[in-house]
Amino acid sequence: MAAEMSLGEHLDELRVRVIRVVVAVIVITIFCMMFDLRPVEYAGVQLAYPYPDPVHNVSARIMIYMQETLLPENVTLVQIAPGQAFFSQVYVAILAGIIGSMPIIVKEISGFISPAISPGARKGIARMTAPAIALFVAGIVFSYLVVVPYVLVFLYQFGEAINVVPLFNITDFISFVLQFLLAFGISFELPVLMYGISLTGAISPKFWRDNLRYAVIILVVFGAIITPDGSGVTMWFVALPMLGLYLIGMLAVESRAKKLAALT
Repeated sequence: MAAEMSLGEHLDELRVRVIRVVVAVIVITIFCMMFDLRPVEYAGVQLAYPYPDPVHNVSARIMIYMQETLLPENVTLVQIAPGQAFFSQVYVAILAGIIGSMPIIVKEISGFISPAISPGARKGIARMTAPAIALFVAGIVFSYLVVVPYVLVFLYQFGEAINVVPLFNITDFISFVLQFLLAFGISFELPVLMYGISLTGAISPKFWRDNLRYAVIILVVFGAIITPDGSGVTMWFVALPMLGLYLIGMLAVESRAKKLAALT
């Protein structure tokens, strides 16, 4: 059926899938901006229910948690323009929308590319949904718990060394953190990307091992580009995990190739 589809039909299908993803992200984003989660106890179990509150909303709760867990000691967040706090909440809500929509995002991507591969390989695409979501979340968690706290403390040490007052603009803080979270979430998808490309047959399993030296260079450069601080230290927090993920993806592709060879 995929071979019978024209370019226009493929573009229409892509448009429909993109719209589904965008709608899912928008719905979750609006929810995070318009509702709060209020605690309630039912049958001895602590639950939460949505309550309309555009000011003290889910996004605001997330931002308060980020301040409490990420800001270095004695650093104060400041708002120097009326709209900064509001737009910071919007940014956080959008990130929550992307994270919450990951099952739909992965489903739509796999649904779009599956006609391009053989029927046998489509089962492999379907099995990639859970690992793709897990790796995205793992990248965000790793960044939040390990990378961002270290980077913030590391960079603010230079301010302390020259007796600079430790203030942080709320918009800059949120943008800084979200860049890291998204960068790590996306970069941790590398094994899934490698496996998916190999399923299409466009690249042989040997390609990844034969080009390992070039992959090291590319991943180091990539780490330098996507880390927002420019210190030259934090890029290794991206490059080293991605090198490990590259090896995992390479071994997964080779393992699948060996299984297929054993069956033939």
